[in-house]
Amino acid sequence: MNKIITAAAGFAVAFGALAGPVMAQDYPAKPVTLIVPFPPGGASDTIGRVTTQAMQEGFGQSIVVENKPGANGAIGAASVARSAPDGYTLIAASIGTFGINPALRSDLEYDPRKDLDMLTIAVRTPNALVTRPGLGVKTVEELVAKLKAEPDTLTFASSGTGSSDHLTAELFWQTSQTSGIHVPYKGGGPAQTDLMGGHADVSFQNLGNIANYVREGKMEMLAITADQRSPDFPDVPTMKELGFDGLEVYSWQAFAAPKGTPPEIRAKLAEGLTAALKSPAVTEQFGKMGFAVVANDPTEADAFVAAEIDRWSKVVKDGDIKPEQ
Repeated sequence: MNKIITAAAGFAVAFGALAGPVMAQDYPAKPVTLIVPFPPGGASDTIGRVTTQAMQEGFGQSIVVENKPGANGAIGAASVARSAPDGYTLIAASIGTFGINPALRSDLEYDPRKDLDMLTIAVRTPNALVTRPGLGVKTVEELVAKLKAEPDTLTFASSGTGSSDHLTAELFWQTSQTSGIHVPYKGGGPAQTDLMGGHADVSFQNLGNIANYVREGKMEMLAITADQRSPDFPDVPTMKELGFDGLEVYSWQAFAAPKGTPPEIRAKLAEGLTAALKSPAVTEQFGKMGFAVVANDPTEADAFVAAEIDRWSKVVKDGDIKPEQ
């Protein structure tokens, strides 16, 4: 009897080993669901829809987008983390979901490093340091001097606690040994409106979102957090040029699958996504939104996300930042 059980078990293992590659070769055999953990119309939603629409023709199946918003992407990400790692459930989300939530919250029901396989970092855009009109500072040096002369008087608007613009401000304070008053808003739009209206003093906002306001004179741009100057604003220096070596910061969007997705399936998904991202039409469309295409491979994406979590964990710890702030 034991011999029969042992033989049956051995057959099951052997069959499973054979079935994996066969299933991977047949993939995709049905539509794939892409979870976007934010409402329709935002950056993650647009990046997800445009990229997968361009990917579908050569992929062989439709990719259906499902919005599952809440908790800065945590609700949707947790649902993907619990999904079967078979390539039929994916996620498109932002730096907040992948890189900042794990640094900020201890109650998450997912860990990107343990529960998700990154497929690619899709796009990125730097933040821009902007001030309200009439603040009276024209350079970062003047802003730092004002912050040191008048500590905890200037307000820094952000799109919310734990957002990339909030943590960039925190990193700026830590690097420049200054401080300010953080004022979180419910999104970048309200923060930008109050900045232009003179109800907030300073902010770090995604470059693409505020470029036209700067051109119209509704905001003053002092610097960007990119590794090189923007061709659209060649006279605006980078923070690195000004001596802030640790202030290269990008807001980014990425695609991932549940941890344990078979390598063959993961490779097919990554190849399809990066090909779509690099297509001229998609690259041009994202460029108009202020995003540069990254489209790296899964190994590079995994390493990048791990480094981002470590980086923002230090900023959160050093700034004693709490989720409810």
